[in-house]
Amino acid sequence: MKSMNKKKVSKKNPKKIQKKKVSKVVLDKVELTEDKNHNYNWFPGHMMKALRDIKSKIHQVDIVLEIRDARSPLATGNQALKKEIGGKSHLIVLNKANLARPEIIEKWKAWLDKEKTPYVFVNGLQKTELNSVIKYAKEIINSKNQKSNPDAGLLLKYKFMIVGLPNTGKSTIINRLAKRDASKVADKPGQTRQQLWVNAGSDLDILDTPGVMPPNIATEEQALWLASLHAIPSNIIDDEDTACFIIRYLLKTDPTVFTKQYKFSDWDKDLISTLNEIAKARGCLRQKGEYDYDRVYKLVIQDLRKGDLGLISFGHPPIR
Repeated sequence: MKSMNKKKVSKKNPKKIQKKKVSKVVLDKVELTEDKNHNYNWFPGHMMKALRDIKSKIHQVDIVLEIRDARSPLATGNQALKKEIGGKSHLIVLNKANLARPEIIEKWKAWLDKEKTPYVFVNGLQKTELNSVIKYAKEIINSKNQKSNPDAGLLLKYKFMIVGLPNTGKSTIINRLAKRDASKVADKPGQTRQQLWVNAGSDLDILDTPGVMPPNIATEEQALWLASLHAIPSNIIDDEDTACFIIRYLLKTDPTVFTKQYKFSDWDKDLISTLNEIAKARGCLRQKGEYDYDRVYKLVIQDLRKGDLGLISFGHPPIR
């Protein structure tokens, strides 16, 4: 990922911060790049194929459930997916709401209400909440059918398509609904490559699709949001960039999480001091007592994704 005058941590001397040029990293012969308008993208070839497959199968389903991450509702959306969905019924499912800040969720609800787009915030690990998603989706389908044909009855079999960015929880949701490991849950973004039909009950079939990134990510900050939430893998945006972004973000928004999670004596610290304190608190040390920053980076990222660094939300609804 290209640097925009970012300060990097020197692993040789933790008391110094240096500027570092980051070269492009290639995955599947497609890179996270920056164009002249400062847009970023990570769009491997299999994602382009996935978009084409979604378009070719859209006529087979009754509704599209777009899974987003409730911690960043807009950044985890995808206009390219919206284009392929066309006029098909569409429900935005904002997953992992249990990890987002409630007051920010309320702001997003007000914004989405004005957008008149059907949505629901859920914790995808809770079966009761997923049942409400299924019920809502069926209501949307039946309402649309009855508007076009007042005599239309209820469907005997509903067909959903699940779309979204990598690691928004698509496969986990499908597995909960199907009550088995019907869809592969990958630890790395971009691992699911094939579409898969899954039976989730006597009246429901679900088409799982690979995670698809937007062709362009608007800003470097949004790219770091997505890396923090695990939509972009660490061989595209490295752990150092992601972890340092997370720490800087929390130092600005809620530095007390460091005292709670890592038992600091105080939290009035800068980036380097925070890294050093985490290293000492968790025993991330090399020989001769040097700090093992690589372990600290992975620890911070893991703790954020699990929710151990408190409830977090990246971004606010756009101002009209």
